[in-house]
Amino acid sequence: MERLKLLVVDDEQPMREGVIRALRKFTVSLPYAEDDYGFDLSEAGTGEEALEFIDKTPPDLLLLDYKLPGIKGLDVLDSITQRQLDILTVMITAYASLETAVSATRYGAYDFLAKPFTPEELRTAVQKATKHLVLSRQARKLSEEKRRVRFEFISVLAHELKSPLAAVEGYLRIIQAKSAGETLAAYDTMVSRSITRLEGMRKMIFDILDLTRIESGQKKRELVETNLREVAQAAIETALPSAQEHGITVELHAPEKAALVADRGEMDIIFNNLVSNAVKYNRPNGRVDLTIALDDELATITCRDTGIGMTETETQKLFHEFVRIKNAKTKNIMGSGLGLSTVKKLATEFYGGDVRVESTPDVGSTFAVTLRRRPSSQSGSDQKEG
Repeated sequence: MERLKLLVVDDEQPMREGVIRALRKFTVSLPYAEDDYGFDLSEAGTGEEALEFIDKTPPDLLLLDYKLPGIKGLDVLDSITQRQLDILTVMITAYASLETAVSATRYGAYDFLAKPFTPEELRTAVQKATKHLVLSRQARKLSEEKRRVRFEFISVLAHELKSPLAAVEGYLRIIQAKSAGETLAAYDTMVSRSITRLEGMRKMIFDILDLTRIESGQKKRELVETNLREVAQAAIETALPSAQEHGITVELHAPEKAALVADRGEMDIIFNNLVSNAVKYNRPNGRVDLTIALDDELATITCRDTGIGMTETETQKLFHEFVRIKNAKTKNIMGSGLGLSTVKKLATEFYGGDVRVESTPDVGSTFAVTLRRRPSSQSGSDQKEG
């Protein structure tokens, strides 16, 4: 059970005792919270005692008498507001009037409870205040988490773009200064490497756009019966120039009609990432086998390569954003670290499936993506089903 600290401030001892008696075993259940909320109760008879208590042990909730000897209730409330303490205050008073309520609210009170009140009225006020307090704190926590994630995202993005930009700038300055001589051929390698770096940055930008559209729900989807064999063939054709350059054989094993209700663009993302990674992380004269298997409910896409492979520790890091396996074998391979995380999100959140990987260093990797042939939950906007 979650515990909240509640301080009762009233100059009448019987009133304090009555409040504590009514709330001692009281708990608040909230539909969106895993645990109930109980209360650790404390009391103070004057405004001075209340401020001293707040300095030492700030409560979560404050039941504050409007009229106190010495420092008044509004003065206590004003001190809390000025110090921006995370305390929710309910004013209690026998002088119930519109003017009193307005004054209490202006000084930062959340609610107003007029004397005399029943135990049930007290519990209702505390329940309402607890709900508001918990919701407010959760909202702040989510906002802080959002800012933290955004900061981390921008930091990682800046880091990933900084290296290729520096490389391209370095090559351009060499070309500008003609440091390699007057022969154009002397600069061919620099131009080629610059283009490779720029292509890597462009892919990263496209991957980021795909990921943000998916996560924001703004990606337009058209769910129609899609032949996965055609999607797979298109992905292979895209990767073929790179595969041929390194002598890599890519073969497709699939029925003529591998039907799935899906968005064609999303299937392109899945197949392009699987095939391009299998080629990119393969060995010269290696092999890629892309297989599509169907049963009544699922489509299983398996991409097996004879590449450099990964350790078990490395495979556990996959599918997170901006994660790329970095070692001596991959240091010269460009990538955004976003492709597999996007594949994972599509498979799990849009098609009720999953992504698994098995890999052995220096032997190869096998990625298996399962998708429901007719997703029961069709997320996204502007959807059409054929």
